[in-house]
Amino acid sequence: MTTVDMGPRAGRREWLALAVLCLPTLLTTVDVSVMILALPRLAGDLDASGTQQLWATDIYGFMIAGFLVLMGTLGDRIGHRAVLLAGAAGFIIASLLAAYSTSIEMLLVARALLGVAAATVMPSVLALISQLFPNPAQMGAAMGVWGTSIMLGVILGPVVGGLLLGSFWWGSIFLIGVPVMALLLLTGPALLPSTRNPHAGRLDPLSALLSLAALLPVVYGLKEIARAGWAPTPLGAIVLGAAFAVMFVARQRQLAQPMLDLALFRNPVVSTIVLLGLAFGFITAGAGLLSTLYMQLVEGMSPLRVALWMLIPAGAMIIGGNLGPALARTVRPGYVLAGGMVLAAVGALVITQVSVSSGLVTLLVGLVIMYVGGSPSATLANAVMMSATPPEKAGAAGSLSSAGGELGVALGVAVLGSVAGAVYGSAVDVPAAVPTEAAGPAGESIVGAVAVADTLPGPVATQLLDSAREAFTHALHGASLINLVLFLMVAALLAARLRSVAPTGSGHPGLPPEPGPAPH
Repeated sequence: MTTVDMGPRAGRREWLALAVLCLPTLLTTVDVSVMILALPRLAGDLDASGTQQLWATDIYGFMIAGFLVLMGTLGDRIGHRAVLLAGAAGFIIASLLAAYSTSIEMLLVARALLGVAAATVMPSVLALISQLFPNPAQMGAAMGVWGTSIMLGVILGPVVGGLLLGSFWWGSIFLIGVPVMALLLLTGPALLPSTRNPHAGRLDPLSALLSLAALLPVVYGLKEIARAGWAPTPLGAIVLGAAFAVMFVARQRQLAQPMLDLALFRNPVVSTIVLLGLAFGFITAGAGLLSTLYMQLVEGMSPLRVALWMLIPAGAMIIGGNLGPALARTVRPGYVLAGGMVLAAVGALVITQVSVSSGLVTLLVGLVIMYVGGSPSATLANAVMMSATPPEKAGAAGSLSSAGGELGVALGVAVLGSVAGAVYGSAVDVPAAVPTEAAGPAGESIVGAVAVADTLPGPVATQLLDSAREAFTHALHGASLINLVLFLMVAALLAARLRSVAPTGSGHPGLPPEPGPAPH
């Protein structure tokens, strides 16, 4: 009988360190959504134009996506604890600048700095967790706890924002980061390990510039297409970003010590998990956007009521995110993840049955099923990837996973938003009594239709709103059908590519299991 070495078990200090690491993770997730609720107030106080408001919301995510790879490589080189603590200090400074901004330009700079600081969190935290929990079973549990902090951030962002804005000025939403990062600075040096890889990719400034030049134009182009439709400028930005991406890859191949080790993509576990993050980010971002718009503009709910109702599927996300790693201790992770994607496809199918008259319950049921099935991709998938990655490459692998998720979110909003817009435009019937200058906005989006309806006589406004709500419901159905197909495709990919990954309780997660004894 062979005894499997499960690795040293973590103690109280390591679990306390995990709790500290979950706080900045939760915070950076909160900051993604909390800004949206504050836009009306800060736009009035800072006299921000519509374009400036868009940038104030999006530049945070742009900078996270652009700096993730750089920060992951920097952590591998000088130590993830040092990078994380430096990011925490930067986050505090940028939060104070944002909270007390006196102009929209100052706020934009502060939000950009917040994004750079937040980019240090994800790859550093993933790498540190892999160092704190070498025992595979414990790593699975730790990843479940960490994934829960991500989901709590999704839940708490709108709720915390609504509560703060109900009692304080708009800048208060940025101050929540100060005590969280201060706690990390105080406890991190004592609790977090200090290790680095002496053979990590060197910090090549040109590679860093090329990675930014590749990611930022693509994300910008996708966001603009989602906002205003196809146009030469965003298409040109995407082409420009793709050209810089080719240059970036070519330079990494030439360097003896590249900033990003492209050999990671030859690892089937790493490449598959990156694709999973891309796909799930795509689906959840688009579904979340359309679902919240449906609840606000079709069901007529306030943003705070929407946030409270969304606690139900978010709670289901927490359950699924912790159930996945538990099942993977005895069932192959590839099958757990694939089964979750099939279940999520059922949720997407349920959402196609949402109606205008009684759609809230159906929508929530569909979201619950979708989130339960898909949420292990945020916990179990990362645990499997980190187990299959050499410790000295943990930061680079973590940054790839995070970058895939960020790009998936941008793609989901752009593509599914564009699909929904096209379906809405073909289905809406703008009454002839609507003035010509108002018919355009009303026929482009339900947001425009609701705004136009406020200026119309009662019967005409009712007719327009009824048609707009029906058309948007059809748009929700169309996007959900795309999500259903994507879920099934991802399920097939996971079952095929990860079928050799052993259960996490076997002692060798991320690797094919050792062959058993020959049958007698």
